[in-house]
Amino acid sequence: LTRKRRHGRKGPLDFRNTVRHSLSYGGVPAEPKFKYPRPAKPELMVVADISGSVAAFARFTLMLVYAIQGQFSKVRSFVFIDGIDEVTPFFKNTEDVQEAVHRVNTEADVVWVDGHSDYGHAFEVFWEKYGKDIGPKTTVLLLGDARNNYHASQAWVVKEIRQKARHVYWLNPEPRSYWNTGDSIVGEYATHTDGVYECRNLRQLEAFVEKLA
Repeated sequence: LTRKRRHGRKGPLDFRNTVRHSLSYGGVPAEPKFKYPRPAKPELMVVADISGSVAAFARFTLMLVYAIQGQFSKVRSFVFIDGIDEVTPFFKNTEDVQEAVHRVNTEADVVWVDGHSDYGHAFEVFWEKYGKDIGPKTTVLLLGDARNNYHASQAWVVKEIRQKARHVYWLNPEPRSYWNTGDSIVGEYATHTDGVYECRNLRQLEAFVEKLA
């Protein structure tokens, strides 16, 4: 995600470095030096299902994202069941990530009607409230099993996000063989992402985080 960039001599002249380097040529500036812009760090938005079936996975992933947040210029975290809430403030200015996750579980406003997963409604609200904040530097990370209790998927939201964002990835803690069975609709979302990854254990999650960071 933090893509490496090649630079030609496109930056402004680094006068001080050019003069310093010229001393080895008797004061003749034989090789001009240039300032190259540092690659901008990407922004990260994490949108996690914290319903009972995936709650443990979501908690662990949120802690991991907290640990690697220095790799990004900005990290924002959102959690949902059938409603959605931003929990970024819980992770700011704290050294106790366990306490932050506890606050997510006890204080986040994530129930809209009955507290059963409704990805479609949660994604719609996310888009209405926060879609304007997504830009070409933003990577959006979606976490969940996509078991939607037979509600409408509103997959168009993920499509809209993908058109604005730098990347959209989905992490699914279910075995791949369970995807798109019963009320799982992960396939409806998958076509609008840069990839859906099975993340059932620490090894798989670490492999993805290496790609992310």
